[in-house]
This record gives sequence, structure tokens and C-alpha cells, in this order.
Amino acid sequence: MFVPLSIPSPSADWQYFDLTNWINSTFGASVPGSLRIHAYAICILVGIVVAGLITNQRLRARGAENGVVIDVMLFCVPLGIIGGRFFHVVTHPADYFAGQPLWHVIAVWEGGLAIYGALLVGAVGVWLGCRVTGLRFSVFADSLAPGLLVAQAFGRLGNWFNHELFGTPTDLPWGLEIEQSNAAWPTGLPEGTLFHPTFLYEIIWMLAGVAVLLLIERRTPLQWGRGLAFYLVWYGIGRSVFESIRTDPSLLFLGIRTNVWMSFAAIVLGVVIWVVASRRHTGRVPGAYLPGRSPAERQSEVDSSDTYTEDDEPELVSAGSSADKTETTPRS
Repeated sequence: MFVPLSIPSPSADWQYFDLTNWINSTFGASVPGSLRIHAYAICILVGIVVAGLITNQRLRARGAENGVVIDVMLFCVPLGIIGGRFFHVVTHPADYFAGQPLWHVIAVWEGGLAIYGALLVGAVGVWLGCRVTGLRFSVFADSLAPGLLVAQAFGRLGNWFNHELFGTPTDLPWGLEIEQSNAAWPTGLPEGTLFHPTFLYEIIWMLAGVAVLLLIERRTPLQWGRGLAFYLVWYGIGRSVFESIRTDPSLLFLGIRTNVWMSFAAIVLGVVIWVVASRRHTGRVPGAYLPGRSPAERQSEVDSSDTYTEDDEPELVSAGSSADKTETTPRS
């Protein structure tokens, strides 16, 4: 039974905005079909934009060119979405290969992006973007860490709009209200059962991670990949807990959900990166760019190659042939 402090799920009207119906009703048009803008997609896009703004500001503070984050995002965002969707589909095969239309595999707007797939493939995009722009990979990764946590918080808000990825039943007053007709409703539970709002738990955990990371950076700079290491450990710890109380189906390995194993792997990787960075790099990063790859250095090379002087003119006559340099037109 719902209680005063329970968290309601958004109504179906909040899950998407039908652009076609709005155009037809507003302008008296008769546009066929239905173009829906889903709240989940909006949350993802807003998260990407906010993460980009945060990362751009942090990169500028490290000496990078303003706006260079866009050049890197052109690589990492598409690859991250592809990787996140692929990993989700692979770990939830019953949702896509049990008689459903195959086009749902690419229906990202319906929900379903696995963060670990997005991180793995998106990291390849970051590496490619850094190769093109000349940025140090570790500088970009450290700058991205808090923005990535904020972006994921927006993504979890999208899960709330989609009525998905909720936790096990709970008697806590802040339990999440879910309709009994939900496809993920556990069999045998009575109507009115409340569930752990795992979306909210993760939002709080990730925003707390941003605060902790920024507090640490006020005392000591997190460089050479340490910011990335902090992100992996912080997110891995939280996700391993929240994933364990979710009710949505997932592949199991040794009785443990796949994403829990991935969380353990993220924690281990984060610790390894921190230890290696601490041993190999005791000083500060010399700059945001690799040697010779900063915009100023590249422009200097271009200017030096484009500079023209009289000394660059090929000598077509000998220095002693003064007669060749005089006017030879006969006088009248």
C-alpha cells in the first residue's frame, strides 16, 4: 500500500512528447505518423551536454584549448552509445531475441544502455579523439571523471521516467511506486508493493562522488589517471551494491549478475591505475598536450614553414653578371 512519502512513477504522458500530434494540433496540419521524443533520450542528451561543459572547463584549467572537448566527443559519444547498447542487448538476450521484432535492438530511446559497455568502447573513442587533437589521454580522462558521474546521474533519471531498473520490494517509506502491469513486476507480489528506488540511490551516490572528488582535488591534484581511477573505484563500489538489489533479468555467472562482476573489475582496474600512476609519476603533468602537439606549437610550425624571405628565392643568375640585371632594351 502506498504511503505519503513513497515515490510515484511518472505517468505515461511524461514518458515521451509526441511532436507530430503537437504540430498537427498547433498548426492545423495533417502530418502522418508519430514522432515521439522520449524523456529517457532527453535525459541522456542533457547528461552528455552537461558532462561536456564540465569537462571543457576542467580542460581549460589544465591548459587545453577552449572547445577541444567537442573534437573528442565526436569520437567517444557515438562509440559510447554503440558500446552501451551492445553490452545491454548481449546481457539481456530475453528482451530482444525471444520473438520480439529485431528492430528493438537499436531502439535506444526505449531505454537500455549498459554503462560498462559505454565505458569500454567510449574509451576507444576518447583515445582516437586525443590522438587527433594531441591531448594527453590521462588529462582528458581525469578532466572527464566528475562530468561522467553527472551524466550518469541524468541517465538514471531517465530510468525513472521509463519505470525500469527498480530494486527489490521494501517497506521503507521512500519506496518506489510501480504499476502491477509493468513487465518487470515480480510474480506473486500484491498490488501496491513498493520497491527500492535504485535510480535515486545511484543518483545520490554519483553526485556524492562528484563532491568527494572535488574535495580531494582541493588538497592534491588527481593527475596521470588518478581522477579516472577514483571514478572507477567509486562507481564500481556503488554499482556492485545497487545492482545486487535490482529485479530486472540479467545474465548470471556463478550466481552473480554480470554487471556486479564488471563492477568488481572496475574497482580492481581503478586500484591498479592509481598504484601505477603513483609509482611512475611523482610530479605534475607537464601540460594538457603531448610534446609538439599543442595549438601554439602546431601554429609555430606552420608559420615557420610559410615564412618567405628573399633568401628563399632560387638564384637564377650568377652574382657577378651585373649586365644580366640591367635593362637591355635599345634606346631610340
